[in-house]
Formats: sequence, C-alpha cells, structure tokens
Amino acid sequence: MARFNLATGSAAAGMVPLLLGLVGGTALQLQQGRLWPWFAYATLLALAMLTLWWLLRQAGARRARHWLLIAALAAQLGFALTGWRASAFLDTRLALGLEGRDLLLTGVVAAMPQVNEAGSRFRLRVEQASLDGQVVAVPPLVYLGWYSAGIAWSGNGGAPDLQRQPSTLVAGERWQMLVRLKAPHGNRNPHGFDYELWLWEQGLQATGYVRAGARDMAPRMLGQTGRHPVERLRQQVRDRIFERVGERRQAGLIAALVVGDQNAIDRSDWDVFRATGVAHLMSISGLHVTMFAWFAAALVGYGWRRSARLCHWLAAPHAAVLGGLLLATTYAVFSGWGVPSQRTIWMLLAVGLLRLSARHWPWPVVWSLACAVVVAVDPWALTQAGFWLSFVAVAVLFASGPLRAAQPGVGAALRQMLREQWVVTVALAPLSLLLFGQVSLVGLVANMVAIPWVTLVVTPLAMAGALYAPLWDLAAAATSLLAWYLDLLLRLPLVTLSLPQPSPWAGVGAVAGGVLLVMRLPWAVRGAGIPMLVPALLWPVSRPAIGEFELLAADIGQGNAVLLRTASHALLYDAGPRFSRESDAGHRVLVPLLRALDVRLDVLMLSHRDSDHVGGAAAVLAMQGGAALLSSIGDEHELAALRPLRRCVQGQRWQWDGVDFQVLHPQAQDYQVANRPNALSCVLRVASQARDGRPSRVALLAGDIERAQESRLVAQAAPLQADLLLVPHHGSKTSSSAELLDQVAPQIALVQAGYRNRFGHPAAEVAARYRERGIGLIDSPRCGAFTWQSSHPGLVQCYRVQAHRYWNHVPP
Repeated sequence: MARFNLATGSAAAGMVPLLLGLVGGTALQLQQGRLWPWFAYATLLALAMLTLWWLLRQAGARRARHWLLIAALAAQLGFALTGWRASAFLDTRLALGLEGRDLLLTGVVAAMPQVNEAGSRFRLRVEQASLDGQVVAVPPLVYLGWYSAGIAWSGNGGAPDLQRQPSTLVAGERWQMLVRLKAPHGNRNPHGFDYELWLWEQGLQATGYVRAGARDMAPRMLGQTGRHPVERLRQQVRDRIFERVGERRQAGLIAALVVGDQNAIDRSDWDVFRATGVAHLMSISGLHVTMFAWFAAALVGYGWRRSARLCHWLAAPHAAVLGGLLLATTYAVFSGWGVPSQRTIWMLLAVGLLRLSARHWPWPVVWSLACAVVVAVDPWALTQAGFWLSFVAVAVLFASGPLRAAQPGVGAALRQMLREQWVVTVALAPLSLLLFGQVSLVGLVANMVAIPWVTLVVTPLAMAGALYAPLWDLAAAATSLLAWYLDLLLRLPLVTLSLPQPSPWAGVGAVAGGVLLVMRLPWAVRGAGIPMLVPALLWPVSRPAIGEFELLAADIGQGNAVLLRTASHALLYDAGPRFSRESDAGHRVLVPLLRALDVRLDVLMLSHRDSDHVGGAAAVLAMQGGAALLSSIGDEHELAALRPLRRCVQGQRWQWDGVDFQVLHPQAQDYQVANRPNALSCVLRVASQARDGRPSRVALLAGDIERAQESRLVAQAAPLQADLLLVPHHGSKTSSSAELLDQVAPQIALVQAGYRNRFGHPAAEVAARYRERGIGLIDSPRCGAFTWQSSHPGLVQCYRVQAHRYWNHVPP
C-alpha cells in the first residue's frame, strides 16, 4: 500500500489547507461562550486523530477532495485540543467560597516583581494554602499586590487603608503571607482590553492582595530557594540599570529592551510611541528576537566554518540555524519569555526545521507551518493584535517579495529596506484601523529611522551594558536622540488618523485591499484594492434619532463614567477612577471607547471632586480638545488649569437635538458653605422628546448625593420621575432613601461599582429597597458596559453577557 509522502510537491501544497484547517478550528473554539465537558473534547480529538491517521495512509490522499476532508479533520483536531486544554485549566479556578477570605499562603515568588508608587505586584507559586488552620486548594499560580502604607486599592476590590510598607521581594524567595483572593475579574467594555483573557494566557486563575495591616500577621520571608534564577538575574540587571541611569524615562526604556519590563516605561512615553507608530520597538518584540537570531546565526556560521572538524561533524548552515535558534531562545527567556517572544521562538523553530530538511519549501507552507505551530502552543494568541500584525506583515513581505535576486551594494539594500517598510506600512494600515481605531500617519518616516536605530544601536548597547555598565550611559544618550526625533514628528499638524472601528467584514475587506495594493501585480489589478478600502474608511457610526438619546455606562470598576449621546452631541458624566500614577480609567477605558465610537464630546460633566469620579478626566480632556468642563470641583482643583471651568448649578438647562438636559443640584448657595464633596454632586436629568403618542423617557444621574440632598430634592418637588436611575453613591447605605425611590420610581437602576469592592457597594439593605419596589437593579460587575436607549426603554444591553467567552468571569 502506497504511503503518504510529505516530500512530494503536491503534499507540500496540500499542507497549507491542513495547517490552516488546524488554525481555523482553533479560532472557532475561541468563540465558545461556555465550555463543553472535557470528555466531549476528548472524544472529538480521538475521532479526528484516528481518521486523519487512516486518511494520510491512503494512496489517494493527495487528491483535492481528500485534502478538503483532511482540512476539516484538522479543524476538528484544533477545536478539540484547544477545548480540552481550556477545560483542564478551568478546573484549577478558585473556589467561590474562598473569595474574600483570609488565606495563609506559603509560596515562592515566581517572577520579577513590578514596583510602582502604590507598592508591588508579583506572581506567587503556591506551595500550601490554609483557611483557619485547614489546608485548602487554590490555583497553583496567583497574582498578588502588596500595597504601601496609606494606599487603598481603588480598582476592582480593595486593601486596608493602613498597610505595612512592602518588603523588597526577590524572585525565588519563599514567603508566608496572609492574603485575600478573588476570581480573575476585569472591566468589560466594547473595544476595550480584555484583562481576564490576559490573566488566562498568563496561567493566572486568581488575583488578590497581601493583608499587611497593623492587626494582621506580618508577612515572613522564609528563605531563598534558588528557584527561578533567570528571573532573579533579570531583577538584578533591572535594578542596576536604574542605579546607573539617573533619568528615569531613559532607564525605563533601557530596562524594557534588556529585561522586557514594559511597565518601566512611562505612560507619556507610550503615548508618544503609539502616536508615531514605533511602540512595537519599545519592548522585546518579535523583531528584536528575529534580528538577534539572524545575527547569532551569522556569528555561529562564521565561527563554525573556521573548523574543518566541526564542519565534518555538522554542516555549517545547520549549525548556524541551531545556534541562532538556541541563542535567540536564551535571549527571549532572559527578557521575560513574554508572549510576543514565545510566538517568535515557535515561529523560528518551525522555519528552522524546514530549513534543516534540505528541501526548498514554498513560502505558503513555511508561513502556514509557523502559524500553526504558534497556535498549537498558544491557541489564545489568535485573540491578540500582535499575532495578526506579525503574521500579516510576514505574509505580505513573502507575497510581495522581489521577482529577482537582490542586487549587491548598499544602495540596493537601502532601496529594498525602504520598499519593505512602505509595503508593510500600507498593508497594515487598514489592519491597525480595525484593531486599534487609529493609525500613525508619520509611522513610515518614524520607523525608517527608529527601526535601524533601536535594533542596531540602542538595543545592542543596552544588552552589552549588562556586561559593562558604562555602555548604559551611551544607550541612554541614544534614546535621548530618538526621543528628540520623535518629538519633532509630533509637532507636525496631523500625526494620527482616528476613525470609528468598522464591522469585521468591512475591516477584513480593507485589509485585503491593502494587501492587494502592495502585491507585485499589474496596476489594473492592484487598483481594485482601493474600493475595498472605502467601507472601512467611511464606516458610519450608529447614532440616536432626533429627539432620542443613548446612555452607555462604561465598566470602570469603582466609580462613575456615563456617556450620553444624541443625534449630533455627546456628554460624558464623570470619568472614572485613577488606579495608579501610570493608569486611570481615562487612558485604559474611556479614550479607546470614545475613539472607537467616533465621539466628539461637547461637555465633560464631573459630578464632584472624588477621585473615583475625576480620575480619568485629564486623559479625556487631552483627547477631547473641544469639550467644555462643567463641574462642582472648584477653581483650585488641578483640572481647572486644563480647561475653563463652569460650575453646575440647579436651573441650568439646554436642549440638543430635541433632548432636554437639566441640572437639578446643587444650588448656587451650596458653594458658599462648607460641604462634603458628595453633597455638591451635580445631578443631571436627561429627557427624550415626547412625540407620536410616545411619552418622554428620562434618565436621572445622581452622582454621590446622600439622604440630606435626596430629601431636599423631594421637598422641592424637583422633576425626579425617571425610567432609569444611576444609583446614588454606588448603592451606599447613606443614599437611595425610600422617599427618593418612591419619587423617581424607575424601571431600571444601575450601580457602577467594583467587583468585591472594599466598601460593600451596593449595600444589601439598599439592594433590598430596590427589589421591594420591583425596580430592576443591574450592577456593572455582572453587566460590564451597560447600554440603554430612550427609543427602547425596556431593552438593556450588557456587554459582559453579549460578548461572553469561556475565559470571562461570571460573578455569583
């Protein structure tokens, strides 16, 4: 019986559908909202493997109809294998009964800790866990925070106000500490970062914080285990960099390039890198690892050819491939073994194995195998923007490569580099718009300088500094020159292009159009790519009709942030919390959301000065240059220096597109007496237009008012009746009085609060008060981003429910 011969040309061509089938099946599994039982995946896996084995042994397996069947079976294999792995990992999740309990953990610091002004974040490999003296099972790897004295966790959860100062943690140390854990939970917003997916990919099934208050058992360091030596070395090198380089911004960039510590780069610098399109260079990316592998392979090959004995034992080209791969892997491990580095190593491994086969493989086979290997090792890479940018760029370079051999000489090399950069920029611009909603218009010019400068000058100096520290001074000087160049580009009148994110079909069509434009084809054919770009570039944003409005309450944890849109205007009510010096709800959630929805704010209304309401305001104001600032924060507040401030006062009223906006609180005299910030909360009433026999629909946004302010509004006979109520003060015991609820009588009440927040919002007695009146109470931890439209007042859209995937947390 004839056997399947992989060496034949037809078999090589047939590998492409097989490998892409594997990738396609994996992608299909990632769309599941709920996992099946593990034995269902195991059964599918066994059937696919047996059938594939039988088909690949048949004489006719090279015929087209068999390749289609093999591709389908490969898809089944990818689907089943990914589902089985996901089921096994989900079994390690934290038991519900252990959330929020004081657990005594003994474990080893498994990675280089991340330090900022709030404290430390680190991964702990758990060896033993106990609750009230009884051993309990927790996930093997947990992600913990140890916060500084006086620092309270203002995100999705909290820590005691008074904390012992965190000790200096070192990778490999064994510690015993009292902690509180919770299930992985992050904010869920349209076009937002999926933190729960990131935790899943990192192998983390619980997060939490160290209990280090004055009345808690003090954390104890039990000794150095000697484990994780690479992480310990990375930490030592990072600390030496910051000791050597005085300027923190330069030191942070060098640390990112040497040890992969992206958190060391200031947020303002990240903004510059993204705007100029060079962010991919400022961490250990696939480009760095590939360049290192190429250089290492060339060096190994050169040295190998100098020894006849070595060449007799192993051919120099093979030695170069193996040596380059080994040294690149070492570099990737030292830099933190991040997901982009892992993808690159698996890709290089696949390409290297094909090179070692001593056969010429068509580029689609090489590309498909590299893609399939990466997906087989890390199926969830398919959900990452970096995966698609990397593989689409490589495919475009392959497909649009030169038809003849490269010409010798520096000039020819420069022309080729310029062409490749132009090809990648044009082809990836539609993909960048689809993934991020914006594209850098100076990216080509920036990268023409930044790529060779960072890869050939900054990175080698930064890496060599680990052996000879004075070289870090030269690396710092090189980063200063790069910063000067990027700053010049930022002064240009139009640096980035932001467009509303199109639908997937329009985005895919635009990507195909961009690829077609750079292919080596007649211009009559390439020109067909231009109309394929049009739907994505001119994608219309859905807006409310005249007289109607839409309310979108972003999921920002403990705080408020509500976007109100009419047919041609928009108001943002509050801007969420600040999480740390480098992170707030504005940068993390609101700016990407406003960009993706193509929103131009007319007004930013900040109800009062509490940090969970104004934490993201600076980022929003920086993005929205035309937004007026309406608030009760006071002229002395730092935000008043960013934009002229107008106080919100009872009686203010305006109309946008037939929708009525009215401020009900505070009164002008309230500013003349000493009041708590909550008492000055701006209360906003928004009402749609009554027409065609349909009543007006009303939303009432109450800020953090408390019982005294609620009683005054009721006594003043303010127009409080509403269909939707933003629950006052996040459901605190001091708010949502019975008299207010009776006057408002909403159908729906929304609580914006953090999951397992330290305040206990919404309070049980307050929630009971809503239920007693038949009011539907919805909270953001269970709903995610909340959307409500005055034209459909009975319909509520919860993003966490609509876009749920099996790795997403389902709060109890």
